[in-house]
Amino acid sequence: MKSVLFLAAEAAPFIKTGGLGDVVGSLPKELNKRGMDARIILPLYNQVKEQKKQMTFLGSITVPLGWRNQYCGLYQLEKDAVTYYFCDNEYYFCRPGIYGYGDDAERFAFFSRAVLEALPHIQFVPDILHCNDWHTGVVPVLLKAHYHKEKRYEGISTVLTIHNIQYQGVFDVVVLGDLLELDKTAYFADPALYFNGKANFLKMGIEFADLLTTVSPSYLEEIVTPQGGCQLGDLLKKRSQNMIGIANGVDYDKYNPVYDKAIYKKYSAQSWEYKAENKCKLQQELGLAVDATIPLIAMVSRMVDAKGFSLLTESLEKLLCMKVQLVILGTGEAHYEEFFRKAAAKNPQGVSVSTVFDENLAHRIYAASDLYLMPSLHEPCGLSQMMALRYGSIPIVRMTGGLKDTITPFSETTGEGNGFCFSSYTPGALLEAVAQALKLYYDRAVWGKLVTNAMNADNSWDHSAGEYFKMYSRLE
Repeated sequence: MKSVLFLAAEAAPFIKTGGLGDVVGSLPKELNKRGMDARIILPLYNQVKEQKKQMTFLGSITVPLGWRNQYCGLYQLEKDAVTYYFCDNEYYFCRPGIYGYGDDAERFAFFSRAVLEALPHIQFVPDILHCNDWHTGVVPVLLKAHYHKEKRYEGISTVLTIHNIQYQGVFDVVVLGDLLELDKTAYFADPALYFNGKANFLKMGIEFADLLTTVSPSYLEEIVTPQGGCQLGDLLKKRSQNMIGIANGVDYDKYNPVYDKAIYKKYSAQSWEYKAENKCKLQQELGLAVDATIPLIAMVSRMVDAKGFSLLTESLEKLLCMKVQLVILGTGEAHYEEFFRKAAAKNPQGVSVSTVFDENLAHRIYAASDLYLMPSLHEPCGLSQMMALRYGSIPIVRMTGGLKDTITPFSETTGEGNGFCFSSYTPGALLEAVAQALKLYYDRAVWGKLVTNAMNADNSWDHSAGEYFKMYSRLE
């Protein structure tokens, strides 16, 4: 049975900014249920320090990083049947937030090298190092360059999952020598390390990892094209025989309206009518007009272009004329936050905007809403639409990436399907999909069938973990 160490910049429940954190925090648990030994290693961020007292200190190591030797403390913690390791260096990781610093190349080069140096000291040398996104993309090349002659590293394979091709970790080319210590003769002439004259951490992982995965089958199809590959499409196409698209799943223990303590009234697919009670309670909490019959549309999302907020700003006036309420939870680009705050101030009984991160409020929104809007410009997989399905909030999505793999248009004729879809990134297409949904919303018998379909859809990690299990077996 294979053993796997997940390397990532974030993982729930310790630290997350988006889907990457949810996936890394959920998948290893499911793999362990299948008999694998899957563990996770993370930076010890300032936000995680409060849990340090619960951790076991394993010792400290020195990590070579160019001309420097840097301290790294190693800690271990067992949580939810998963073993976590943490790499501690206060200079790199005790800061507000986890991304967006001028020395991110150095910070994540340090973490990547620290993981490899740590293996003999954590008493766990895995069969597979599973890297995630650009933050750990240099690990496959570091393993080959610095550790291939050491017996304890023999036989270790590498997997790289691309969660979002738009974020690649592109830095000045000097990092190849100054941080990664790659030999000029052996590596600097290798075009695999370069990207438009820069060093590209994600591209290195794509070139050197044994296998590549993406977070949905449709996203794989998109990123091997010139349009969707963000200048790496041709390279990914060359490696297509070593790539597989596996849709993410949702932690069904965490997202379960039958047991969810964060929502007002628990319910199941058989008692979905209790959503109306959740709706009235949320309306009251957010200061909206309390009306169980009005359609409530929700978004729990980062307010950025990729999530379709440019389309929503163009559509908002006509959308609100459809006699709906709109609830948005999330933070993002300042101009979007300001736009929707003004919209809420203008129509306080019809629009609520909360520019915060509030996990419990997110659960209440899923439970209370009738419709869940995801007009994404790009969506590698998407988790929110699957969470919405779990709570019987019917997704209205643009057909891109993983949204195509998880949402099936509802058919009144067959009674099959779990949502509403549109293709064109235009206000007209979005509003037409909303109008279609509202037409069925007022036919309660049909709507009940649709809600039941949504809540009975299986987007747990069970199937996806099985696909990863088969993928790992290819690495002999």
